[in-house]
Amino acid sequence: MVSKDQAIGGAILIVCVVVAVLYLVALFGYEQLIKPWLNIGSVDAVRYWLIAVPVLVAFVAILFIGAWIGWTMATTPPPKPIEEITTEIEEKKEEPKVEEPAAQAKAPEAPPPTEEKPTAKKKK
Repeated sequence: MVSKDQAIGGAILIVCVVVAVLYLVALFGYEQLIKPWLNIGSVDAVRYWLIAVPVLVAFVAILFIGAWIGWTMATTPPPKPIEEITTEIEEKKEEPKVEEPAAQAKAPEAPPPTEEKPTAKKKK
């Protein structure tokens, strides 16, 4: 049985292959295959838009990713200096551990019972 993720991946694969084939047919076979049925415009105009639109989408996507990285860097507070972090760690190590008075007054607890395993006799 196919999992949900595998089904979605297969659907994405099929859609991408179909779009790629249609794009290549429209780009290189427009004059022979498509123009007789759909007379949208000249071959040069159709090829121009078939190239210009994906380039525009890719360019805008790259700019969006750059803007997102810039926004994240601008709104994230700076980290603490390493010197401050090391002094905090050293201060925690130097502090003596203070035991609670109630813990000292308690009677010592008995150790948990251990299971005895039978010893195996060696055969000679």
